[in-house]
This record gives sequence, structure tokens and C-alpha cells, in this order.
Amino acid sequence: MPKQRRNKYNFSIRASFGLALFLSSLFTNSVCAQQDSIPFTLNEYLGYVKRFHPIVRQAQLILNQGQAELLKARGGFDPKIEVDYSQKKFKGLEYYDILNGTFKIPTWYGIELKAAFEQNEGDFLNPERNVPDEGLYAAGVSVSLLRNSWINERMATLRRARFFLEQSQADRDLAVNQILYEATEAYLDWTQFYNEAQIYAEFLDNARIRFEGIRTSVLAGDKAAIDTVEAKIAYQNRQLQLEKARLKTVKSVLELSNYLWIDNVPVELQPDVVPESRISIDLTQALGLPLQPQDSLALQSHPKLRSLFFKREALRIDRRFKANQLLPQLDVQYNFITAKPEEFNSVNTAEYKGGLQFSFPLFLRKERGALRLARFKLQDIEFEYSATNLRIRNKIQASFQEITSLQTQQVLIDEITDNYVTLLRGEERKFTLGESSVFLINSRESKLIDARLKQNELIIDFYEAQAKLFNILAIIPEDLRVQP
Repeated sequence: MPKQRRNKYNFSIRASFGLALFLSSLFTNSVCAQQDSIPFTLNEYLGYVKRFHPIVRQAQLILNQGQAELLKARGGFDPKIEVDYSQKKFKGLEYYDILNGTFKIPTWYGIELKAAFEQNEGDFLNPERNVPDEGLYAAGVSVSLLRNSWINERMATLRRARFFLEQSQADRDLAVNQILYEATEAYLDWTQFYNEAQIYAEFLDNARIRFEGIRTSVLAGDKAAIDTVEAKIAYQNRQLQLEKARLKTVKSVLELSNYLWIDNVPVELQPDVVPESRISIDLTQALGLPLQPQDSLALQSHPKLRSLFFKREALRIDRRFKANQLLPQLDVQYNFITAKPEEFNSVNTAEYKGGLQFSFPLFLRKERGALRLARFKLQDIEFEYSATNLRIRNKIQASFQEITSLQTQQVLIDEITDNYVTLLRGEERKFTLGESSVFLINSRESKLIDARLKQNELIIDFYEAQAKLFNILAIIPEDLRVQP
């Protein structure tokens, strides 16, 4: 966690003309600010984003889509009832009256179980359709012996759908993580620009008090009139810097408002709402960040790698299916037939209806082309998986190095800021004794302002580095994880 510093840089300009006025105005402004402003904590803000933001809720649709695809694929194994009835009458003659009902049960390995009932009659009925008056029953099986035997389209579709469901969950986690990261970035930008405005406002008061004091001294004949110009320029520069900082703050508030929703209604922050002066939550703990880089085994659970892994597995299934299509198609079916199914002895193996269907393309150009494309797609995803794995690993290492470096930079900037405070106070004492000038005081103060701004920037950079690590690792908060 960055070391938060107390606001101890409020100092007098000259005890002879401004100390009491400055301390009084500072205390009054501080009390008013505390009474009029409403702090909006990062923890509370992220709570609204996780609960109400449309993209967080929309990400759930990705998982729902995967579940729908799985349900659709399972439909390929649903039992099916088919009824085919046709009748023809003309000039008082019944040409035919044909009824054919079938019940089919697809199974896993290209085997289909079938039961059928057939009842036909008519004056001009095709002889092959002649059946007993009570109808003819059949029960049998059809099997694919070569093509579509150990893998068929139904099997491949269902397996791909299962992998797609897992991939959808990983993609959903990536979408949720991304929106939380962007929301955190928006809050940190708002905090940084708001703090900048507060710093400029503080030093604007210093410049105003200095200008009024010097003008009083000039009117009394103690100072040269040119010192008034110098002090006024410094005061106007502080006004300009404060106005720029306020503009940045307004823009950051509007950007932050993009992530604030309540019950599908966008919310805008009111002017009296301010960021918390000190981040009240430990981002390392709140975002679930590890304390050290993760090893290869832990990275396997990374949503991006999981998404690519399941996509690769689905492509492997597709490659197996395309390879199976190179085999000849040989479908065999056999059905027992009987007119009295209630009598078991009526089943005679010599009475059956069967068939065989064989086909084989001579050149297999379509099948070979499809298999080659499947192999190319699989190679492409394997290359992407390896590159993504290395890229994530290197980003994690770089992120940890950045966090460590920013902690060191914070220690240095704190010491630098303390030294600038010492220099400015010394310059003020010299000015009181008549041994310095307004120019030197302004110069010292400008250096201190830069240090204060850099100090604020490094604190925000530290939090942003943690948020970036959260994004790189694609961590999902506990309250947003999908329960298995």
C-alpha cells in the first residue's frame, strides 16, 4: 500500500503580514469542505458497478448463449416420432390409404434404434406395400460401419457445444474483469485530477495571501512596486492551473458516470460528491491479487488461456470428424417384422426388412480440403495459445516489477517533497529578513507544487498498476463468479 501523507504543507508566507489570515482561512475552508462534500469510496463505487452496470449483466448472456448451444446440440439425440399418412380417392375409388409411423432413438456411436408400424390398403396399392389387414410391425437397428462410426456429426456437435460452454464462461469472466478494470481506472483518474485541483487551490490561497501582503507593503513604502507585479503573475498562474485542473476533474466525473447505473438508469455524480481522500480498501486484497508472480500451473486457470484451450479442443474434435469423412459410407439396417408383436413366438428371423447403402467419392477433394482447413485452424489456435501464454507471463512479471518500482519511487518523492518544504520555509525566513525576493519564493513554491503533483501521480500510478495486474490476471471477484 502507498504511504499516505498528511497534509502538512500549509505554511505561512510571511509572519509579518499573513500568518494569522492564512491559517484562519485554511481552517475555515477545510471545515466547510468536510461539511459540504460527500465522499464516494472506491469500494462503494465498485459495488454499484458489479451490481448494476449493463455490461456486467450483459456478460451473463455469453454464458447463456453457451448453455443454449449445448441444449441445441443435445437435441440431436432426442427420440423422434414420425407419422406419414397419405390417401387418394377418385371417382368413387379408393386408390390408396397409406399409414406409416416410426419411432427412432439416435444413440452415440452412429447407431439408431427404430420401431415402426405400417398399415396400407387400396385398389391401386403398390404391391410392395401390401401388408396384413391389422398392419405390420417392425423393430430394428441401423448402423454406420465406416464413415460416421466412431465419430459422427451429432457426436461432434455435442462435444463442441460442451467445449463452447466452457469457453463461454471464460469469455464471460474476461468481459466482467475488463469492465471492472476500466471502472477502477475511471475512479483513479477522477481521484488524481480532483487531488490536483485541491493542490492548486491550496497554493492559490498562498499566492493570494502573498500578493495581498506585498501590495500592503508596497503601499506602506516597504517594498518596490515591481514586487507586486511578480506576486500578481504568480497568483494568476495559480488561477490558470486551477482552472485547468477543474476542467480535467469535470471530464473525469463524466467518464466515471459511464459506469454508474441503478436499475438500468444512468446516474450522474452531484457536484458535492468527491472521491475519498485516502483509498480505504487494500486493492491487493479487494481485487484478489497474488503477492508474487504465479507459476505455469496457476496460469492454466487464466480465463484467456482457458478460452483458447477449449476453443482448441473444439477444433480437435472438428479435425477428427473431418478425418472420419475420408472413409467410405457404409450404412446397414436390419428390421424384424411381424403382424402380431404381442406374440413373442411370431418373431421369425427369416422375415425381415433390411438394406445396405454404400457410397465413396472417387477423388475426395471436398473431404481432403475440409480436413486440411481443420488442421490449419488447429495449428493457428495452438500458435495463438503459446504466444498468449508467454505474453501473459511477461506482462505479469513486468507488472510486479512496476509495482515494486513505484513503491521505491514513492519513498523518494516523499523525501524530495520534504526537502522542498524545507527550502521554501528557509526562503520565506530569508524574505522576512530582506535577504530574498518574491521571485525566489515563487520559484521554490513552483518546485514544491511539481513535487506535490508528482507525489499524487505516483500514488495513483501505484493503484493503477495494481488494477492493471488485476486485468492481466483476469481475476473475477467472489461475488461475481459463476457457481458450478
